[in-house]
Amino acid sequence: MGQVIGQLLPLALGIAISPLPIVAGILMLMSPRARSTSVGFLIGWIGGIALVVTVFTLLSAVIPTAAEDTSKPVLGVIQLVLGALLILLAVRQWRGRPRGDAQPAMPTWMQQIDGMSFVATLGLGLLLSGANPKNLLLGASAGVTLGAAGLAGGDVTLVIIIFTVLAASTVLVPVLGFLLASDALRQPLSRLRDWLQAENAVIMTVLLLVLGVVIIGKGVASFG
Repeated sequence: MGQVIGQLLPLALGIAISPLPIVAGILMLMSPRARSTSVGFLIGWIGGIALVVTVFTLLSAVIPTAAEDTSKPVLGVIQLVLGALLILLAVRQWRGRPRGDAQPAMPTWMQQIDGMSFVATLGLGLLLSGANPKNLLLGASAGVTLGAAGLAGGDVTLVIIIFTVLAASTVLVPVLGFLLASDALRQPLSRLRDWLQAENAVIMTVLLLVLGVVIIGKGVASFG
């Protein structure tokens, strides 16, 4: 089980380092209804990650099993495709970055956060974690890797929980920290929000490129 967790760590990190959801969580923490909106968003964010990984873990059961010392061509092809898609997302992110002194535009939904309800932010968390192309590809890769590992049912559940907590940590920690010490964290979170907004394109490009190469490497190794 430890080996599988090690393989999934880069994928969990890839989901965790998602500037827009972190910025959204910080904006909710600074909204008039900080406690209800941030908790709703956190629940949705965690639920979406867990759902994607669980679904692809179950779907991976259709992949033909193979012994440890034999090649796994079906798994390899899936990983090659997922890695290539991540690299394409990296190229798209880089080409869409702000040029010169232009400031990154804030999405319309971010401008409406102050008026969102608990249910709305919960749904937003689900969408950003489960329907986001980058997170969907990383969650799919994690699920396929986990499903092909041949672990027992209890171990699979434990790995999904660990993966979900790690992947959601960058939203989980600020929300829990703010609920416990809101005054002390207000200014640091504000500075973090500004930096993430300014550097979103660069962070995402590098992250997607590295993870794409890593997953392609795993795919190539599956043919060995």
